[in-house]
Amino acid sequence: MPAVSVENLLLIPRINEVDEATAKPRRVTSVTTAPKGYEGEGFPVRRAFQGVEMAKLDPFVHMDQMGEVDYAPGEPKGTPWHPHRGFETVTYMIDGIFVHHDSTGGGGVIQNGATQWMTAGAGILHIETPPEELVVNGGLFHGIQLWVNLPSRSKWSTPRYQGLEPNDVELLASPDAGALIRVVAGEVDGHRGPGSTQTPINFLHVSIEPGARVRINWPRNFNALVYVLSGQGVVGAERASISTGRLAVLEGGDYVEVANAVEHAEEKLEILILGGEPIREPVAWAGPFVMNTRREIEQAFEDYQRGKMGVIPPQYTFSAPNS
Repeated sequence: MPAVSVENLLLIPRINEVDEATAKPRRVTSVTTAPKGYEGEGFPVRRAFQGVEMAKLDPFVHMDQMGEVDYAPGEPKGTPWHPHRGFETVTYMIDGIFVHHDSTGGGGVIQNGATQWMTAGAGILHIETPPEELVVNGGLFHGIQLWVNLPSRSKWSTPRYQGLEPNDVELLASPDAGALIRVVAGEVDGHRGPGSTQTPINFLHVSIEPGARVRINWPRNFNALVYVLSGQGVVGAERASISTGRLAVLEGGDYVEVANAVEHAEEKLEILILGGEPIREPVAWAGPFVMNTRREIEQAFEDYQRGKMGVIPPQYTFSAPNS
């Protein structure tokens, strides 16, 4: 799981120690296991948020762990052209490569620690596909797609695309250099990630060495979620057990604590730590649209059918959008 890494964690900035005398640890309210499924034209995913109340996820809506799969030649698959409205999609590639195109002309190659951040806003069409060389030769594919809700005032904003390259990510170490923290978006102890978000959030990818732990100061007005990409660990003040494909939801407090439960092996604990300021608005969600009311969902489907969410650029019209 390469993503973005460094050879010597002693050479990068370190996060602050948690003040145990005054800071309140966040406790775990639930741990769920992501069921497996398929997305798009048939690539395997884990549905990370399934079974969790929407109110506990707010401002997040949906997250898929794509892969981890080592494709044989001819096996890689992507998505057809499809619409979105009312939220932001964040595609973070850990291993492998994906190609993104959208109806505004945005897009590019996403690979090995890069992130594609698309604000659907009032409506957009996009497609994500494996490049020809991956289809021909096969290879490793592993990534995350996260859906971040937009408040009602931003749901009709102009669509926008951000391409975040691997070297853009802010790299930090835990105080004892036992964990590498990648800040994709948000802020940790004054260190900001490159993602520009309309909804205030933190998006961290953390690698914890065997036997090590990390404590991260966390905004009190944010919720906190810990999702395990791989490995075994414990989370929260009560050291709840977590492992690959499991999501822990934490209650309020001042910091998040996670430790690698494996002490004598080479396996790192790879996790995502997510949090954001809850929007606290009604959510109406159907297929590729996330709005506030059922009527707005119906309007989204009508607008899509009438071509009001953009058109496929001429060079890609060989692939027709779904209806």
